[in-house]
Amino acid sequence: MHKTHSGVFSPAINMPPTVQPSVRETAFNCPYCFALTTQHWYDLYTKQISTEARLPFVADADYEMNLLATREFSEEQKKEVLDWVRKLQAGLVLIRATHEVERLSKADNLHLSQCYNCKKIAVWVYDRLLFPISKAGAQPNADLPEDISRDFEEAREIVSASPRGAAALLRLCVQKLCKHLGEKGKSVDEDIACLVAKGLNPLVQQSLDIVRVIGNEAVHPGVIDLKDDRDTALRLFDLVNAIAEQMISHPKVVHGMYAKLPEAKRKAIETRDKTL
Repeated sequence: MHKTHSGVFSPAINMPPTVQPSVRETAFNCPYCFALTTQHWYDLYTKQISTEARLPFVADADYEMNLLATREFSEEQKKEVLDWVRKLQAGLVLIRATHEVERLSKADNLHLSQCYNCKKIAVWVYDRLLFPISKAGAQPNADLPEDISRDFEEAREIVSASPRGAAALLRLCVQKLCKHLGEKGKSVDEDIACLVAKGLNPLVQQSLDIVRVIGNEAVHPGVIDLKDDRDTALRLFDLVNAIAEQMISHPKVVHGMYAKLPEAKRKAIETRDKTL
């Protein structure tokens, strides 16, 4: 068993560690290239647009045509500027050095992170990754039932923009998973206790306590808790997978291995078990 970054225990496997993008990390898996590498953080400073149009610059098709037609730049300069324009048109966020230092105001709660590997820039508001729009959280266990897997994937899609919504979906996943495993599916507290009695690692139950899913201040599955944050949601992803791994995937592997034993060996084991 090994402990994930969010505190949930799962079987040790030979996979590189995954660090979810977070404002509390200086290295994580890049939302663009997915490499686990250093991320450089930037503060933002603003200056009110003072041009006649009073609108932000947008590198549209007309701007590109004017650039190609102008004689102010050499062909080499045009190529360099055109490369910059096409990156803007693709929706990428770029950092460009300027000499303007006067009358700048700091933009609080708005952050940029730049990947050391691919150099691309991500945009954050408070602790939420707004751009690029990407899924976060662990991938669903392949043995999860289809309807639970759909809820899990939807939670991955919205966790950056709405951690509370993702946490509500994941609590619903826990409830559905307990029901799939033969429990009543009404009280997560009671269902998990029954699963522990059937072999679920007690550490998973402790993980439920950590994320405030059970206890005196229990939140009903599928209900948004105003106290939920991104870290809570990420722990719930690992929790759903930990239950599925121990109660579905591991028994599936063991049963598959047992079925491959020679029939004579299996009969000998069954005879032995009957005499115990």
